[in-house]
Order: sequence, then structure tokens, then C-alpha cells
Amino acid sequence: MCGRYHILRPIAAMAELFGFGSGPNTGPAYNIAPTMPVPIVRLTPNPPKREVAFVRWGLIPSWSKDPLHHSPLINARVETVWQKPSFKSAIVRRRCLMPADGFWEWQRTVDDSAHKKQAYRVHRTDDQPMAFGGIWEHWLGADGSEIESVAMLTCEPNRLMSKIHHRMPIILQPDQFDAWLDHQETPEKNRQIADMLVPCAENIIALYAVHNRVGNVRNNDADLLLPLRNSDEQAKMVPNGTQGNLL
Repeated sequence: MCGRYHILRPIAAMAELFGFGSGPNTGPAYNIAPTMPVPIVRLTPNPPKREVAFVRWGLIPSWSKDPLHHSPLINARVETVWQKPSFKSAIVRRRCLMPADGFWEWQRTVDDSAHKKQAYRVHRTDDQPMAFGGIWEHWLGADGSEIESVAMLTCEPNRLMSKIHHRMPIILQPDQFDAWLDHQETPEKNRQIADMLVPCAENIIALYAVHNRVGNVRNNDADLLLPLRNSDEQAKMVPNGTQGNLL
């Protein structure tokens, strides 16, 4: 599961990469958590063009009777996304990109006294924004109220990520954006999308251990990006060859 991520650059600064016309000049969000509003890039119909929208992180199925008490579906497993009632329509018709500058993940560790978790930051090695594969949904209440929401697609980890966790987000590359956002409903298109639901190449990402204060969502500051300073802790927690550079 991926339950936290971060966006450091203004959404407006990502317009060229993600191919939308304009976006808000937002400030950094260092510790994005489920149920928060998050930006997505999706294709609008008639005429088709890319737009940025802010939606709730935690997908609410269109058939939900009580969205306020519906458990937030923050992740959708690629192994079951085509079959689960909550996701199977969205994966075909409502795919989107989730811009980010990286995500947080936790590795379970063991010391002499107890099981603990160590936090890591994961980012692109080229310091470019990430694009998570997402699916979005539109919920409409009987009283006319509306909620748009999103789930992040996750898969088995690549070898690098497997050193700290058993899942990772789908990370799409710019040359995949057009096909991912195109909503043609054909068997060929579905096969093309299925081929994208795999771990990214190991050389795309890097990771490093950070302070566990990132686990508290109230902590939302640039210090969360700092690598562990204690050399003994760094040696114990960071897998060989995975130390990354800050953006």
C-alpha cells in the first residue's frame, strides 16, 4: 500500500510535462495523506484535452449509499482492478495521472526489543516529477451533492522497492501518458493498458531513509526530506546502493 506522498513544485510548473494548459500556483505539500484533496490530470471530452482537477484521495464508488462513511479506497491493486466492482468501470473509462515529486514508504525492521518501521523517501533519479497511474470516480447524491475521488494503482515492487516494501505505485513515463489517458474501449486498448500495470525500471527511482516524524500527518515541512544524519542508523536502515539525492 502507498499511503503518503508529496508534491514540492507548483502544479503550474508541471504544465509542460503533463500537457495541460494551465494550473494553480500551489505551494508545496510535504505529507499528503488519504482523504486530502489532490491534483489529478485527466482527459476531458468534446474536444478532448488534458485538465487538472482537485479530487479526494480515497475513491468513492458511484454506487456507494453513504460516501462519508465509506472506507477510503486509496489504492487499487492491479491484480484485481479489472474485476472489483469499485474499480472495473474506472480502469476502462476514467484513468488519470497523479502528479508527485515522490512518496513515503515504511520498512518493517527488527531491533533487540521490538518490531519497528523505518520511513523512506522514494523519488525519481532524474529529479523530474513522478506520474502515478490513477483511476477516478464521480459520486452523485440524491440531493445533487457531488464528490470526485481517486485511487492510486499499486503493483508488486521492483527489486529496489522490494528491499523495503511488498507494494509500490504504478509510475508511468511521459511516452505512456497519451495511451493511458485515452479512453477507447476496445480489447486492444485494454491489453495496452494492462501492459503498463507493471513495476517501473529500477533505474527510474532512488530511495533513502528519513526521520520517522513523517508518520505524523501534522508534520508538513521541508525537514521531512532530510536523510537520516545518524551514520549508525543510516548503515542499519538503508539497503545497499539505494541512497538518493534530494531534489
